[in-house]
Amino acid sequence: MNQPNILIVDDSSIIRRALSKQLEKSGAKVSQAEDGELGFKKALSKNFDLIVADVEMPHLDGFGLCERLKGNPSTKGIPVIILSSLDSDKDIEQGFRVGAAAYVSKSEAQSQLSETIERVLEKARFHRSRLILIVDDSVTIRQFLSQALEEAGFQVMTAENGKQAMKRIQELRPDLILSDIYMPEMNGIDFCKKVQAEPSLASIPFVIMSANNDRALMRRLLQWGAASYLIKPFNLEQVVITVEKLLSDQFLILLKERERLDVERKMMLASITSLIRALEARDSYTRGHSEAVAKLVSEMALRMNADQEEIESLGIAGRLHDLGKIGVPDSILLKPGRLSDAEFAIIKEHPVTGASILGSIPSIRPVLPVILHHHERFDGKGYPHGLKGEQILLWPRMTAVADTYHALISDRPYRQGMSQDKAMSIIEEVRGTQLCPDCVGVFKGLLKDRPKLLQ
Repeated sequence: MNQPNILIVDDSSIIRRALSKQLEKSGAKVSQAEDGELGFKKALSKNFDLIVADVEMPHLDGFGLCERLKGNPSTKGIPVIILSSLDSDKDIEQGFRVGAAAYVSKSEAQSQLSETIERVLEKARFHRSRLILIVDDSVTIRQFLSQALEEAGFQVMTAENGKQAMKRIQELRPDLILSDIYMPEMNGIDFCKKVQAEPSLASIPFVIMSANNDRALMRRLLQWGAASYLIKPFNLEQVVITVEKLLSDQFLILLKERERLDVERKMMLASITSLIRALEARDSYTRGHSEAVAKLVSEMALRMNADQEEIESLGIAGRLHDLGKIGVPDSILLKPGRLSDAEFAIIKEHPVTGASILGSIPSIRPVLPVILHHHERFDGKGYPHGLKGEQILLWPRMTAVADTYHALISDRPYRQGMSQDKAMSIIEEVRGTQLCPDCVGVFKGLLKDRPKLLQ
C-alpha cells in the first residue's frame, strides 16, 4: 500500500504532535494546520488522502471546514474524520450532515482512531477505483447524482439516454450503472436488456431509477437483470449507500471467486505439468516442445497488444496443445520411419483426446479451442473438423504457426532440425494455405525483432 498523505487540523499543538507521531508510526506522511482556514488552504495546495479535523477551532471550526471541503470540486473527494471532545448525538449527527466519513471522540482516539483511519482510507481507495455511469435525460438529476457520488469519492460519467450510454460503455467500461426508465431514443428497460445481453457487460450491477413504483414492473426489471430499484424522489445518501453496498458485495464475491479460481488453477497446472512431463519423458525429441510453443505464442500475443490475462491463457494453451499424444502408443509416437495411413489416423486423434481429457475442468474451457483446432488448416484441409479460414479461432491459428515453426527447427525421429531461415522459408510457402497469413505476419515480425528468442 502507498504511503497515505494525512492532514491533521487542530488548534492544540500537543494534540497535533501526538497524532502525528501515532500516524507516522503506522507509515503515514503527516501535515499539520492549526485552524480550519489554514487547513482548507493546505487542502487546496496539496493532494491529501485523508483529513482529520477537530471541531472547536478559531476562524473556521471543523464542521465549517468539512462543509467547505465538500463544496469545493478539488477537495470534495477527500474523506474527513471529525475528532472531537464534543460527542453528543447532536454533534455526531451534525458531523455526518456536513459530509464527514467518520466521527471519533477524543476520549476514544487512542483505541479507535488508527482502525477508523485504515477503514476510511480503504473505503476511499475502493471508491476512487470505481466508475459509475449515470443515465438520465434530466440535467438536474445527472448533476445532483454526480455531485453526491463524486463527494463520496467515486468517478462518474453521464449519458442522456440508453443509446448514448451504450456508446459511452464502448469507450470506458463502468463498474455500476444508474439508469432512469423513461428516456428518449432508448429507454432504461431496453438499455438494461441490451447490457444484460452482452456477456462482457452482464456482470455490471444495473440500478433502475424511476418515479414509477409499480411492483410488477420492479419484479420484471429484476428478472431482466437489474440489481436494485430506486424510487424517485430519493435521498442522495440513499443512492450512495446503495452504490456502496452493491459494489462491496460484488467486490467480495469476485474476490472469493478469484481466490477459488486461483487455487483451482494452481492445482490444475500442477496436475497438467505432471502429465506433460510424462508425455515428454517418452520422447526425447519432443522434450521442451510444449514450453517452446507456449513461449512463442505468448510473445505473439504480447506483440498483438493482448491483455495480461489473454497472454497467460495462451501460455497455458501452448503447454497443453499436444497433451492428447499421451494416448498415442509408443510404437507410433516414436516410430523413426514414415507412418502408415492407419498410424497417421491414430496421431490425428490427439487433439480430440486432449480436449476430452481437459474438457471437464472449468478454468481450462477458454483454451480448449487451441487444443482441439491447432492442426486445422487455413485452406480447410486440416483436422479434426476441417475448419477453414476464420472459422478457426485466432488462438488456434496463432498456435499453429508457433507449433509448425518449432517442429521444423527441432530434431525429429525421421530427420534433423532445420535452420531458422529454412523453417521460415517453408512457413512462408504455406502462408495462406496451411497457416493463417496474418498470424504468419505477426510471427515473422517477432523473429525479425528477436531472432534468438528460443536460444
